[in-house]
Amino acid sequence: MLDKFLTYLQFEKRYSPHTITSYKKDLGDFSYFYLKTESSEDISKADKKVIRNFIVKLSENDISKRSINRKLSSLRSFFLFLLKIGEIEISPLEGISSLKFYPEKQIPMSREEMADLNDRIFAQVHDVLEKCIVEVLYQTGMRKAELCGLIFENIDLNENELKVIGKGNKERVIPISNELSELLRSYLEIRKPQTEYKSYFFVNKKGKKLNEKFVYVVVNKYLSLITTKEKRSPHILRHSFATHVLDNGAEISKVKKILGHSSLASTQVYTNANIEQLKKVFNQAHPRASKKEEL
Repeated sequence: MLDKFLTYLQFEKRYSPHTITSYKKDLGDFSYFYLKTESSEDISKADKKVIRNFIVKLSENDISKRSINRKLSSLRSFFLFLLKIGEIEISPLEGISSLKFYPEKQIPMSREEMADLNDRIFAQVHDVLEKCIVEVLYQTGMRKAELCGLIFENIDLNENELKVIGKGNKERVIPISNELSELLRSYLEIRKPQTEYKSYFFVNKKGKKLNEKFVYVVVNKYLSLITTKEKRSPHILRHSFATHVLDNGAEISKVKKILGHSSLASTQVYTNANIEQLKKVFNQAHPRASKKEEL
């Protein structure tokens, strides 16, 4: 039944391979727990008590609440699928809520830090691929998985455009600067893909498709040179991109489209990243705001 569910995600829901792998891991973890505690491999027979015991076990193993909620979400989707095809009459997840937690605040890189990276650090770096990884993530706001999956034929450097395949296999076009186009042209001069990976724009020095771990290591390495902030990941570059373009006056609906968000609420998170800037704009522009007062 698990294989049928994963096939459903792939061909009907059209989820990305990365997302399907996450579902497979989450359900695999539960399957292992169910086998150890119930001596059965048929997780479709799981009841609410088993689900709660699974949550307790994960908590005892110091699994974060965020990760536990993700596993619950995967289980919820699986049992809803079983309901849909008539395998069960009630989901064991019914009445079980996600764990409440306060997400850790994501602090973006400042524009000064990113300028320092470009002017001081990159001026001494000769690895074009690594420069491209950092600059594409920062200048487009794309996810690391999307960068790894960039298709060669979807890069139009004459028109300064990148076509990205995002979550749910949704396509979006992202404009890029002339400077980034030139950097990507420099990369093309050294790009030597193996035959089976030639459809991917970015390949490593062995000619193989980039993997997400490598992208993370590259980003972390360079951000560590310019900041003491704890979070130095590809996602922080995405966060920084959104914050900086919104600070510069970009329309939130257009930023939403570039980021590939399905709802405006997801993009609005980034409008809170620089509250002092928003206060300044309010005090300068709002007709009821005093020029001498601050919020």
